[in-house]
Amino acid sequence: MTTATPAPPSSWSPRLWGTLVVLCAALFLDALDVSMVGVALPSIRTDLDLSTSALQWVVSGYVLGYGGLLLLGGRAADLLGRRRVFLVALAVFAVASLLGGLVDDGGLLIATRFVKGVAAAFTAPAGLSIITTTFKEGHERNRALSIYTTCGASGFSLGLVLSGLLTEAGWRWTFLMPFPLALLALFAGIKLIPRQPTPPREGRGYDLAGAVTATGGLLLLVFTVTQAQGVGWGSLRTALSLIAVVVLFTAFIRIEQRTAHPLVRLGIFRNGPVARANLGGVALFGAYVGFQFIATLYLQTLLHWSALHMALAFLPAGVIVAASATRMGALVDRFGTTKLMLIGFPAALLAYANFLRIGEHGDYLTVILPSMILLGVHFALVFPSLNIQATSGVADAEQGLASGLVNTSIQVGGAIVLAIVTAVVTAGAVGGTAHAQLVGYRHALAVVTGVALLGLLVTATGAVLDRRTKQAVVHPVPDYALPTAVEEAAKVGVEQ
Repeated sequence: MTTATPAPPSSWSPRLWGTLVVLCAALFLDALDVSMVGVALPSIRTDLDLSTSALQWVVSGYVLGYGGLLLLGGRAADLLGRRRVFLVALAVFAVASLLGGLVDDGGLLIATRFVKGVAAAFTAPAGLSIITTTFKEGHERNRALSIYTTCGASGFSLGLVLSGLLTEAGWRWTFLMPFPLALLALFAGIKLIPRQPTPPREGRGYDLAGAVTATGGLLLLVFTVTQAQGVGWGSLRTALSLIAVVVLFTAFIRIEQRTAHPLVRLGIFRNGPVARANLGGVALFGAYVGFQFIATLYLQTLLHWSALHMALAFLPAGVIVAASATRMGALVDRFGTTKLMLIGFPAALLAYANFLRIGEHGDYLTVILPSMILLGVHFALVFPSLNIQATSGVADAEQGLASGLVNTSIQVGGAIVLAIVTAVVTAGAVGGTAHAQLVGYRHALAVVTGVALLGLLVTATGAVLDRRTKQAVVHPVPDYALPTAVEEAAKVGVEQ
């Protein structure tokens, strides 16, 4: 946990601010691509004549590339140079954005989405590790990470709003819009991001076997959970895929324990705050992605709201997150990450529980709006805190690894919980009536609420452990309570 010791503010040079803005822009674009495409799917289906299964891959293709290659992206940043990896991946992202808006074939569109996901898997951990190695740990890093991560959270929240606006003009604009922004960020990054020392070649081995098994396991895991709804969770295909995932990850662990230069040093998970931050990332993004899916179906399918109407309903959450960008660093300095998460996760619980009250006629003022406000508070407090906690106390040489781990946890958590929520919605909405659909939505919301509760329990456990650690340091056993050597000897003599 980041210690809650306030530090006096210091001024940053224009170049340092420029570097941070470039990194924030890249993360904002990554987050936009996760949330923005959903609103445009009906228009894409009509224009490109895609089946439901093919349409799903417009979303899943991005998630597959992003979630499957994040660990490799984080380690590549450590080994090849963070600046180089970030700029090359950002260039690939820009080109894929342009092609995605121009293609007229569903297969090519899915391919561009996968390539964008792969590019994001390299820009996200490289960008985060550039920040953690450029800004000193403590006040400076907390301030920078707070601005950076709230830009990412704003992308998730505002993606629906922007997509609703752009889809009105045509679905292709949702794919073309990131291209000029990514290109601008690329040129600015070449100019502003400082060159860092080239990682030493000595001791810089490449764990190819670990890379193959980890990446293969993550790709297969994301692929399996995104396809399970279509082929069935109890099908032989799903069962064999999950067995293969277990085999790959078991092999990966064995390899990492034995190799001299592991892709993932397993000892990093002995850092309690880092491990809890990764579990918290699974809960935070898994619950939110599941909720966003349910809310989209409810508002557009059951209430027949337009894409723009629905996007505006999500706007309060995005505004709260964006407005908090420059203030979160001071809050982290004052209260620490754990205390902020102990406020943020209950806010999510209240938001999801309140949304359980949805009915066949939308109640915006008492159900939808309060939930969105609470979710804005949740994301504003928890998302920056998790990223700060996930990289605190980690050596500079492993900042890319730590960044890749937390981003992997976030994306894989989103994929797994979304697959479960989709299955619950489908199973509960038997009959197709409005009442049946509501039953399915409520059951799925209960799952989402449970995932958020797990995040709160993980955070609360960390708070208890931190308190015990502090007490052990502040109240050590006094010297007079320890028997001296003479007293021990006398005691032994009496006993004899």
